[in-house]
Order: sequence, then structure tokens, then C-alpha cells
Amino acid sequence: MIRKAVFPAAGLGTRFLPATKAQPKEMLVLVDKPIIQYGVEEAAAAGVNHIILVTGRGKNAIEDHFDVSIELETFLEARGKTEQLAEIRKVSNLINFAYVRQGEPLGLGHAVLVAAELVGDEPFAVVLGDDVIDAQPSALKQMADVFERVKGPVLAVERVPESEVSAYGVVDIAESLGDGVYRIKDLVEKPPRAEAPSNLAIIGRYILTPDIFPALRATAVDRTGEIQLTNGLRRLLKQRPIYGYEVKGVRHDTGNKLGFLKAVVYFALRRPDLAEPFRKYLKTIDGENRA
Repeated sequence: MIRKAVFPAAGLGTRFLPATKAQPKEMLVLVDKPIIQYGVEEAAAAGVNHIILVTGRGKNAIEDHFDVSIELETFLEARGKTEQLAEIRKVSNLINFAYVRQGEPLGLGHAVLVAAELVGDEPFAVVLGDDVIDAQPSALKQMADVFERVKGPVLAVERVPESEVSAYGVVDIAESLGDGVYRIKDLVEKPPRAEAPSNLAIIGRYILTPDIFPALRATAVDRTGEIQLTNGLRRLLKQRPIYGYEVKGVRHDTGNKLGFLKAVVYFALRRPDLAEPFRKYLKTIDGENRA
């Protein structure tokens, strides 16, 4: 069973400036929940009960969000706002949290290394909050089931347009094991389009084994001075099989503005209390544009 999940959250969020000058990008809101909460709820649905948040300077709002707020709870209780009270209590009671500082954002591989002591000697998940995945069962639960089957690291992969492969780590497939599971032959970090071994891109979900830590420690920094997780996995691949899995669900990349806006619309239209009036509003905008 996967008990722990690492959430790297030390990035500066420069794509969303000026909004992220004074608040973490992970706290940008999709309808009425911050981005990071979607990932935490996904992890909880997979049976994870310990979240390790790798944070940096200016990320206190994330810690506050998942902490108990006695003052707010007392206020809501006194006003009889039971639904809102239940919602914020659900957030603080969702899961156990631990926090570790990365210091400098020196790459995803470095962020995972920073969490090594808190992870210990057991399999664990890595969740990139930018990727919000609507899936049933949850994306991480699907991957945990695959992990039980293959007994090795599992990376979430998704087919992307060939024009976008250079923005991702890309896998080369050795063989298909059926039902969206692949044994990986090689991994390449952000290859030029003409050199990409496939269009199966690694997306923001991983289930890893603790032998990734010595592999990352032995991984050299890249030309930007960062330790890339893909390069560490490539080193680990020389020692053991690694698998890819095509998650069954809808992924939103909220790390860019267009993806974020699409996610807002998607989740708003899935809300029974908002879907119909919001859909009507969108139609009026469409009509105005055609006019």
C-alpha cells in the first residue's frame, strides 16, 4: 500500500505573475478549491495518509490552508453555517501533513531528494499539483493498482501531439503489457521533436521505490543546474524495470494560463449548482463573439 505522497511546491510560479507575487501558484482557485487540494483529495482517495509538502519561501498559505482554523470554525458555528463548517473541517482532517523546505528550486529530482528522510524506506507517490486529473477511480488509485501488479516504479504517461513532445519527459517503450501498461526501454527529458522516441509523455504522477534516492544522488545536474527526475529514473532503469501507465481520466495542465482557464470551465460545468447557469452564460458570450 502506498502510504506517503510527496508534493513538490517550491516553484516560483512565474507564469502567473503578478498573481503569484504574494501567493503560491498552488493556491490559485479552480471554482472554490485551490489547485493543490484537488491533488491532495486524489491522494487520499488512493489510500495515502501522509502528505509531504516540499515548500519554499512564501508558501505559508499552503500550510495555513490545510491547518485547523479555530477562529474561522467558531465564527461559522456561531452563524449556523454548517455546510461551510463541514467543508473546512474536511480540509484540515483530510490527511496528515509534513513540510520540508527545498531552499532553492533546483529541479524536480532535487525536490524528491529533499523528502528522502521523511519518506524513509518504502514505496511512495510523487504528485505534481499543476496536473489536475479528473478520474474515477482516482489517477493515483489506478497507478497503485498497477504498482501492485508489476512490483516496480510506475510513471503516468499520456499521448500528446508531436508538436508538444519537447515540453515533456518522453518514454521509449520496450513492450506493452496490456490495459495501458508498458515496460519502459528508455526515458528522454524534453527531446527535440525529431528525436522523440514516442509521443508518450510523462505527466505529473509517479509511484516510486526508495532506490530512486541513491540514483538521484548519483545524477549530475543538467545545463540549467537542476537535477531532473527523468534523468534519475533513467539511471534507475539500468538496475530494475520501470513501467508507464496511461491513466484513464481527463488531465488539465493548470501550470499555464490557458490550461488553467480550461480547468475552471471544466470543473464549473461539473458542479450541479453552477453547471446550468454557467452554461447559459457561456452561450451568451459565444453569441456576442459571433456578432
